[in-house]
Amino acid sequence: MPEDFNAAYAEAPAWDIGRPQPAFLSLAESGAIRGQVLDVGCGTGEHVLMAVGIGLGATGIDLAAAAIAVAEGKARDRGLAARFLVLNALELASLKQQFDTVLDCGLFHALQDDDRRSFVENLRAVTRPGGQYFLLCFSDREPGRWGPRRVTQDEIRASFGNGWKVESIKAAKFCLRFERWDPASAYNPNGASAWLAQITPA
Repeated sequence: MPEDFNAAYAEAPAWDIGRPQPAFLSLAESGAIRGQVLDVGCGTGEHVLMAVGIGLGATGIDLAAAAIAVAEGKARDRGLAARFLVLNALELASLKQQFDTVLDCGLFHALQDDDRRSFVENLRAVTRPGGQYFLLCFSDREPGRWGPRRVTQDEIRASFGNGWKVESIKAAKFCLRFERWDPASAYNPNGASAWLAQITPA
């Protein structure tokens, strides 16, 4: 599996848009992202660097060493002090640290059902009481079969049914580099349909 993700970064993958997702940027601008920040599945680090840029301490983890190497290079180039680690999101508890805000841009929808359960358990270990988890994932409202697995609101609520409170799930957009997809596929050039969920430890 790590090899698959590393190969995806041989060129910029479709989900690497070179800037923060607008949904997360809006959260940052509103002050909703606070304290110590963890980005799970951080890719090349745009959301970690966004958090550092507004004065927060931030850590990004990703399974792909190639993505982490790019993220570290961006941090150096921008003069930002961010921490990046090659780590499986199913092993978050091994960080032995808790965070005030956890960001997830496109990780949850890539997990199989059994891995989702393990991920949620590990997520609880790193989310401070009173903290929050922001999830941006592909929505079942997105037509066609291209791209990742679609997620329903019911799936989100079921995955976070025990020990969590789903504060909100709102329709959002997931920006992508659409030129990376087969142009014959059905897609919305303004972005893929997504859910933005705010979830807190109960």
